[in-house]
Amino acid sequence: MPDIKILIRQAAKPVLFLLTFILVCAFLAHYLTGQETLLDYARENPELAYGMEAAPSKVQAAQPEAKVSDGSTDTVSVTPDKSPSYAESESNETETTESMPISPERVTYEEGFYYEPLTVLVKDRITGTSYPESGCTVPYEDLTYVGLLYFDFEGQPQNGELICNKAIAQDMVEIFYELYRNEYQIERVRLIDEYGGDDTASMADNNTSCFNYRVVDGTTNLSKHAYGLAIDVNPFYNPYVVFNKNGDGDTYISPPGSEIYADRSQNFAYKIDENDLCYRLFTEHGFTWGGNWNSTKDYQHFQKALP
Repeated sequence: MPDIKILIRQAAKPVLFLLTFILVCAFLAHYLTGQETLLDYARENPELAYGMEAAPSKVQAAQPEAKVSDGSTDTVSVTPDKSPSYAESESNETETTESMPISPERVTYEEGFYYEPLTVLVKDRITGTSYPESGCTVPYEDLTYVGLLYFDFEGQPQNGELICNKAIAQDMVEIFYELYRNEYQIERVRLIDEYGGDDTASMADNNTSCFNYRVVDGTTNLSKHAYGLAIDVNPFYNPYVVFNKNGDGDTYISPPGSEIYADRSQNFAYKIDENDLCYRLFTEHGFTWGGNWNSTKDYQHFQKALP
């Protein structure tokens, strides 16, 4: 019967030879070619080599999140808007909207589309800007914060936010969800407070906005925006036009620079008319369109009367 020790030695020789060969190859690969060895790769990528949990990458950590009413957090793949005015307010957004606790009163229509009462953080953001510190006849309780998603002019999904009257909050999430589902493009949807409550500046930046306690341009009458019952969509391409404003035949167009878009006989991108999806959705929900007015045309504007 063969000696077991001799058999073990004979079997060990090829194994030792193979290990020595692997070590030599690894040495040559690292020191002669300068390339990364499997051991180096394993040390730098433990989550792949050993199944260890790795820290989230910068790309993952930078993705905005949509918070839903059950307390969970779902990541939504969006591309942050990097226009100059956004960059100036981006740090404020991080400290406020994204850190807001989820209200137990939040109503989620679809993932990324919800509304809830104004939180303390939101009240702090708007008080003294779109919401006057004194003299405002609209109580906070009549207003609602709306979170939504939309496609920008580059066809990228974005997070947007509105403040509206609570009476139209459900309309807003339903309409914007349909716009999003159909990839309807809107340049930006931000609170007008990012423009210091300046409606002209917001329009010039083509910002879609809703609540702003202000009067109708050129009058002393409160706008429907003051009650959160009106919204302006892609306003630069759908300007506010007043015919014969001073009785001398002059036409007033706002915002400045949008004059070319006051000619509605022309075809151009982002134009709202009666064939437009935005028009159809808002009117189906009971809103009236400023483009149907007579001496004044407000092509960006949709409003709804309280029941």
